[in-house]
Order: sequence, then C-alpha cells, then structure tokens
Amino acid sequence: MQYSQSLERLRTIMDELREECPWDKKQTIHSLRPQTLEEIYELTDAIGNENWQGLKEELGDLLLHIVFYSKIGAEQQEFTLDDVIEGVCNKLVKRHPHIYSNVKVESEAQVRENWEQIKLKEGKKSIISGVPPSMPALIKALRLQEKTKQVGFEWEHASQVKDKVNEEVAELYEAVDSGNQDSIEDEFGDVMFALINYARFIKIDPEQALERTNQKFIRRFTAIEEMAATSGKSLNDMTLDEMDELWNKVKTQERKE
Repeated sequence: MQYSQSLERLRTIMDELREECPWDKKQTIHSLRPQTLEEIYELTDAIGNENWQGLKEELGDLLLHIVFYSKIGAEQQEFTLDDVIEGVCNKLVKRHPHIYSNVKVESEAQVRENWEQIKLKEGKKSIISGVPPSMPALIKALRLQEKTKQVGFEWEHASQVKDKVNEEVAELYEAVDSGNQDSIEDEFGDVMFALINYARFIKIDPEQALERTNQKFIRRFTAIEEMAATSGKSLNDMTLDEMDELWNKVKTQERKE
C-alpha cells in the first residue's frame, strides 16, 4: 500500500467532517482540549506497556487532533497545518546549530544547554518559562529541575541531595508536631521536590517509579479482594490485621514467582 498521500487524505477527511458532520462542526479548541489530554494519557499508557499496536493507534488519534486544531486555526485565519509543520521544521533547524551550522558539541548535555540558551535568545524571559503551568505537579517539578540544571543551578553530588531530603523530612516532622496545616503542606511539598531531585541523581524517572508502585498496589489490593471473596468474606467485614495478613500472603506469592 502506498502511504505517500496519507496526510493529504487525512486533511481531506477533516475538511469533509468539518463541513458535514454535526459533531465535528460544533467543536472548538476548548471543547477538544479535554479529549486531547485523554488521548495523550492513552498514548502514555501504550508507551508504558510497550504496546506497539496501541502506540500506532494512539499516535494516529493524536495526529487527528493536530489536524483538527489546525483546521480550526485556518478557519479563524490564524494558521494552517502547513504553518504548523513549517514552524516546527524551522525551530528544529535553528535549535540544532551543531547539525545545521558550525557549532561544535561534545555531549548530549551540551546540546540541551545550547537548546535552552537559544530559547532565551528567542525572547524567553526565563529559562523556566517554557514549563506549562497546567502540567501535573510531579512532572513539572522534574522539568523545572532539568531546566535550571542547564545554567548550573544544580547540586554536585547525590550525597548532597540525600542530605537535603533528610533535612526536608525533619522539617516536615517538625511542622506536623506544630499542628500548623499550612506549614505541613508546605514542608510536604518540599520533601517531594527534594525526592524528585534525588531521583534524577540516582537516574530514576520519578513518574515511572510512582506509577510502578501504583500498579503494584492495584495488583496486590485486587488480589486480597479475590482471596477474601474466595473465603466467602468481604473486606468491609474484615479487620485491618486480617487484611494485612492477606496482603503479606500476596507479597510472599509474588516473591516466589
């Protein structure tokens, strides 16, 4: 099968749907936003599961949204899909002077540093201004740390970050003892930020690590529900000690597998 005209086919279908389909006609950039977020999460799931067939499908769904937004942009006489594509092409060329110009780099770190410096020259007022305000907090913390690292705002050794984690945990416990809820929340946030920083230094993706624990919890809790049901019981009727006993059985079984 020839795919060379696939993008044009998608554009034509989008034009037809926008003209003839009652649902597609009424969509706006605001009504599409939550659906786009859902597609991104579905794409993330496919990536996490290394589901290549799912990845292909979700990329197609995301591409559809890009074409849809571009169609609306053209209707508003703001931009076209060609403008979107040409814009990212120009950005890539400009931000890779080590490929398209005479700049020399020795490492991936230097590429990232150059990227951030070029963005500042393009009019960014701050190196962290490119971090979306609506980004989930955990990922936002990681991106903020990665960006400020590019200008040297970074600890030198993991041991320093470990000490910072311990310092923040101690301050959290002090806040808990004080009973001041505002201080507790503030210090808890500091602990999380420090732990995310530590994760970077020990080469762990904190989002992936937390999701791994989420999946482990789901798997184990579902297992104790099934074990309880098999014995004719409901978790609602069991004590915490009884549920904890089942939990430990599940953990033991997992370690044997």
